[in-house]
Amino acid sequence: MVPIMVPGKWSAPTAMANLTRPDKMDITLPYILTHPGTITISTPMVGMTMVRPEELENQAAYLEGLCNTLVAGAEIERGEIAEKEAFRTQIEQVCRAAITEYEVTQNSLVNFPSPSVQLKCFGSLSSGFATKASDMDLGLVSPLSLPQPDAAGSPIPRLIEKAFLELGLGARLLTRTRVPIIKLCEKPPEKLKVDLLEEREKWEKGIVDNDHADAADEDENAEMECLVKEGTGDPTDNLSGQKADSSSPTGSSNEPALPTIRQPENQSLSAYYNVAKRILRKTGGRDITLSNCRELVEEDYIMLNKVCEAFLKGLRDPELKRRLSDYLSLSFKPLPNVPNYRSLAGVFAQMEGERIVMLCELDSVIGSVEDAEESARMLIASWKNLQNQPHFGIEPLAYMKQLQLHLEKLKKLPTAQLLTLEQNQHEAATGYHARTLKILSNLRPRNDSDAEAATQFIIDKYTAGVWPSTVRAQVRDFVDSTNGALSLVAVARRHKSLQLALELEKAVEHRLYDPSLESDIRKYISILRGPMRESIVHDPQYDYVVPVTKHNIETIKRMRGLRDPAKMAVNQPRDPYKDKLEFPKSGVGVQCDINFAAHLALHNTLLLRCYSHSDPRVRPLVLFIKHWAKVRGINTPYRGTLSSYGYVLMMLHYLVNVVQPFVCPNLQALGPPPPPEGMSPTGLDETIMCRGHFVGFWRDEAEILRLAQMNQLNGNRDSLGQLLRGFFEYYAQNGSMSTYPGRGYDWGRDVLSIRTPGGLLSKTDKGWTGAKTVIEYRPNAAVNSPSADTPPPAPHMALKSSANLSTPTATTESVTGHEVASLGLGKAATNSAATHKNGEVKEVRHRYLFAIEDPFELDHNVARTVTHNGIVAIRDEFRRAWRIIKSAGLGNFNEELLQDVAVVKEEGEKSTYLQLLDEIHGWELFE
Repeated sequence: MVPIMVPGKWSAPTAMANLTRPDKMDITLPYILTHPGTITISTPMVGMTMVRPEELENQAAYLEGLCNTLVAGAEIERGEIAEKEAFRTQIEQVCRAAITEYEVTQNSLVNFPSPSVQLKCFGSLSSGFATKASDMDLGLVSPLSLPQPDAAGSPIPRLIEKAFLELGLGARLLTRTRVPIIKLCEKPPEKLKVDLLEEREKWEKGIVDNDHADAADEDENAEMECLVKEGTGDPTDNLSGQKADSSSPTGSSNEPALPTIRQPENQSLSAYYNVAKRILRKTGGRDITLSNCRELVEEDYIMLNKVCEAFLKGLRDPELKRRLSDYLSLSFKPLPNVPNYRSLAGVFAQMEGERIVMLCELDSVIGSVEDAEESARMLIASWKNLQNQPHFGIEPLAYMKQLQLHLEKLKKLPTAQLLTLEQNQHEAATGYHARTLKILSNLRPRNDSDAEAATQFIIDKYTAGVWPSTVRAQVRDFVDSTNGALSLVAVARRHKSLQLALELEKAVEHRLYDPSLESDIRKYISILRGPMRESIVHDPQYDYVVPVTKHNIETIKRMRGLRDPAKMAVNQPRDPYKDKLEFPKSGVGVQCDINFAAHLALHNTLLLRCYSHSDPRVRPLVLFIKHWAKVRGINTPYRGTLSSYGYVLMMLHYLVNVVQPFVCPNLQALGPPPPPEGMSPTGLDETIMCRGHFVGFWRDEAEILRLAQMNQLNGNRDSLGQLLRGFFEYYAQNGSMSTYPGRGYDWGRDVLSIRTPGGLLSKTDKGWTGAKTVIEYRPNAAVNSPSADTPPPAPHMALKSSANLSTPTATTESVTGHEVASLGLGKAATNSAATHKNGEVKEVRHRYLFAIEDPFELDHNVARTVTHNGIVAIRDEFRRAWRIIKSAGLGNFNEELLQDVAVVKEEGEKSTYLQLLDEIHGWELFE
């Protein structure tokens, strides 16, 4: 029973009918929900999946219990809110002082009103959806500052960063995020404080550290280029090894000079390729991709060809270089009547493929079965024909795809896999051994008499591929010094013990273990590197082991309680989202992010807060989903999944548009109408227009609360458990729903749009059907930054047409405003971007694998951070949750819905570590 009426327009039945049918809603007037009436709603259940009532009851009860328990322990304490508010007040005064001083001294505004500068809270703390330990999001507003703090080139963000650092706070300005923000902590550790001050000093001196770009960089092409020369620890782009020629390729000459690249002795092809990519970027060039294949201009291809030629000439292996140079596609000579375009990725594929062909053509004592050998010969012949294709330059992207397809086939040849066997950097010895055994399962000695030679050949290949070189030398020494026949199992066990010793040694050097354990760990390292013993009982699986004796057994037992050193950061690849400037998760007082473009975010926050007021069930539902996403590892946008804000919008869409009767009315549909098209936004109320965006919605918090408390905003009486069940069903499958009319969410076609009656748009209608890359330019602040010799390029860089290029077609997107389509970025713009010291140009990738329209910024996809792996993970988790919920309806509780993936991962790592110790030491006790 729902009392609701709009005076002078609708009767209660008409109002409710229109609210329950969003496609019929009249939004020409700002509606105020008053004057109660009554109506009974009956919803047809045509086409719904039938579920037994007892199953529904069990499923809802299961979720209700989880939700009540979780929310009771997750809600933020009032004391924590007060602590955060006190810190906000303190830093607001710092911001006011810094901006006022700047406006008075630099802009001569002697009467600048300091109180006009405000730090306004937005995000979960303000919307009502905060949990314990939620960080605080603050928006800096200074309406009288010109330019505005978020404007390109504004000095205010750097001024405030400096003021915080001088006060002893931990402050770091991130400029590569979608909008600039300052990460701030109240009590930084001393080392972090020193590192932050050093970073600030580097910026003031104009030093750009590209390898440690902000962790929040949202460019999907940001690469992890922590490339280390094997066994030396020297970076691969050491200038002594492969620096670019001192004659800049982008100099005054019209013809770019040929850069110089050299592959050092211990550098792999993949590492060498990464160096070439870096050189290409530094010279202002870019490789051909699906995103830019239609728009690269002649100058871009000339530069790309120059780097490709230098890449080939710098190869270390003379025979490989000679073979490649003999192919038509890599001759780099002008071709009659056809373009000579190529891609760097394609040249790298040719290098990798030809290296495999070279090895496969050598005689070997081991091979595949006869049918596989014949297939390999045909594949190699096809590869060579592809290299001499005369029209490779007409469609370089398509040619690159052909090369990569053939390369993948070559890599799958069992013989090629053995001949190119190498342990990847940071690959576990256990994984390397398992990979070797899998390869060998498809190989055999060429002759029965070659069995012993084949075993030795395999051991030699395995040993030669061990990484790093120090461990490789020790494994080689074990092989050479052991009398009698050795098995691959014994060699792999020696490898595992030596790699574990190295990992423990690094962890101890970095003081990652309790100091009280260091003495035992050092003893254990000596044991691992000590001589291996042959099995007394001649166990073939443990023919050689690191012996357990009466003297060392207690030390070895204590080592079983250690954390696996292989999983520690020092023994893992560098995480591009973690560096020495990252703030600890705890122990640093209050943490917050200060956003310099939070105007729309403040309206978004108020909208969410109004939704939280509209029904008491909204808040616990949102808190539950946020917690579920966090513990299941699908709530990290910079790692390719979805932000908490995205999950809130998913829940609101469900409560507004899917649940029948609705739980929440559409607050944007109940707000004021947008201004007439063509009307200037100047002078309009800020509750109507903000930064060119319509932000109208029903924002009367007091009235929404009053009506909600009187149960006059909806006719829905479903329990929390029932609503959660429907939420997971809706997003887990796109068939018919079992408790509400309609079908599940179509991830491939639909766009979530909570402003829209019905809640859905199509990706086609939005034009969100393919990824696009845009170029954003942001000049540096002038204050305390090095002077520039030339003015920065204009934010709206002209695009060069390339309609005459004979390259594969690709869908392109038009971009307006401060964004420029990278598909049309010409050479002049890219060169300026690469070399200009007074600004930053970055490529930003917009993806539409998952599409959630921002309520106000309609061209912004809240889910644009979601990558292919991210969407797979998110959908898998919804399916997992729905499977668990259905099982709970049958009384099966074998899986935990809220099981923390981090805990599962940690338990798995512990089990793997213990298995490794068992493998290294065997089961015998030696004297």
